[in-house]
Parts: sequence; C-alpha cells; structure tokens
Amino acid sequence: LSARIVGPGLSEILGKPVVIENRPGAGGNIGIGYVARAAADGYTLLVASSVFVVNASLYRNAPYDPFKDFAYVATLGASPNLVCVRPDTGIKTLAELVAAAKAQPDRFNYASPGIGTTPHLAGEVLKLRTGAPIQHIPFLGAGPAVQAILSGTTEVLIASQGGQVETAQRNGQIRVLAQTGATRSPDLPDVPTLTELGVEDAVSETFNALYAPAATPAPIVDKLAKATLQVLAKPDVQQRYRLGGVPVVGEGPEGLKARVAKEVPLWREVIRQARIAVE
Repeated sequence: LSARIVGPGLSEILGKPVVIENRPGAGGNIGIGYVARAAADGYTLLVASSVFVVNASLYRNAPYDPFKDFAYVATLGASPNLVCVRPDTGIKTLAELVAAAKAQPDRFNYASPGIGTTPHLAGEVLKLRTGAPIQHIPFLGAGPAVQAILSGTTEVLIASQGGQVETAQRNGQIRVLAQTGATRSPDLPDVPTLTELGVEDAVSETFNALYAPAATPAPIVDKLAKATLQVLAKPDVQQRYRLGGVPVVGEGPEGLKARVAKEVPLWREVIRQARIAVE
C-alpha cells in the first residue's frame, strides 16, 4: 500500500512507469532477497516494512544482509504499535494489566499479526521490561489478530496503529492502554507512550522504507531519494498515509541508514533474549 501511494507521484516526476509487484512469502524474505540480487541500475527497488531490520536476525538463513546488500533511499512512513485490551476485562491502564498478569500468570494472551512482526517483538519487549507473563498468540496478519481479541480468543492485542485497530477503538470494542512510539501519535493524543508510563527502552515503530540494490550508483540513489521526498511532501499523499495509520516520515538516505543501524542490533538482542527463531 505504501508503494502504491507513492508510485504515481514517482512516475510523474521521473517520467517512467512505476510497476508495483507483490512478492510475498517467508515473512517478506522472498521479496527482499529478490531485490538484493537484482541489477543495480535503479529500476528494481524494494519497499519493505520493519521486517527488513528484523528478519536478518529472526531467520537462520535470511537471504540478505541489511547492511551489505542494499542502498538506503528513503523512509516513507511509520506508526507506533498499540497495546490494547477488551473493555470487558475491566483493565483501564497498563499498570493494571501488568499487575493482573502477574497475579494470574496463566490468564492473559496477546494476539499479534505474526511471529517476528514488530507488534510481536514489542510485546516481547513489554514482557522483558515489566516481567508480565503474557503468552504470545501469533495470527496471519493484523485482521485476524483484531478478530481474535474481538471474539474473546485473547484478552490483549498488540498491533500497529491504523486499519481495523482504529475502527475497533472508535467503536468502543477495544481499549488502547499504551503506544510504543517515542512521542504520542497525533491521532491518539490521549494514549500515553510506554516511556511516559515508566517502561524504559521500549520505543518501537512499524516503518516502511524504500531501498535499492547495494551497488546502485550514488547519483541514481540521490535522484530517487529526492523524487520520493518530493512526493511525500504533497498534502494529498500525507493525508492518504495518515488515513492508513502510517504517518509520513520522509527521511532521506542518511536518516534511513541511521534507522537501520539502530534497529537491527536492537531487535537482534530482543530476539536473543526472547529466544525467538524461525527456520
């Protein structure tokens, strides 16, 4: 979806058609690996979510190296992950959830969009930092995870902002206790961050970014980055991103490079501590 929002604007600026090709599978590794091996001519690019900074540590045989195989073009958008409960649990704050989980260790499960997604890892960070024994239940995407909490399969949901999560919140079907961003989302001004609630070193986002194969010449990367940032600056594009729950970030190559350099070791350590592995 991020690529489809940016694509028409890039096509207009660059004077070339932008074709969006979905290559799903293996948690994103098939698409990432394909672009890692593509010709470095600026014509084959990758739009990937935070799986880019996670999978290299999550999978034993990931088909790419996030530092060696790619040139960084731009960060498109990012959204915090949200810690949610069903209202009928009676839990109104994160502190109450942590206390209840410790008092009843076998009671609470949390739904996530899948193993290795940033909501899953945000949940493991929450458990590591607070000691709350909440069991992870992975689902195949955000939609099924939301349905799990609505149907009573789980008491807790951790998912990124936007889509069905926001709809369920507006309908009063879930209560958002906390968000994982560095600052409060403008769309959730009344929901505190984990940092505000005293949970240290737990900031995380689900972000989407644009990459090129590593050997892509710098002038081409710069041209792509400038065009992308120009598209992201358009009010209609920003509105579409925000409606999708992923506000525009608009970082260029250096900003994205710094983000990747920070998040790869961050998630590697979380994966190690939580003992998560996917073959």
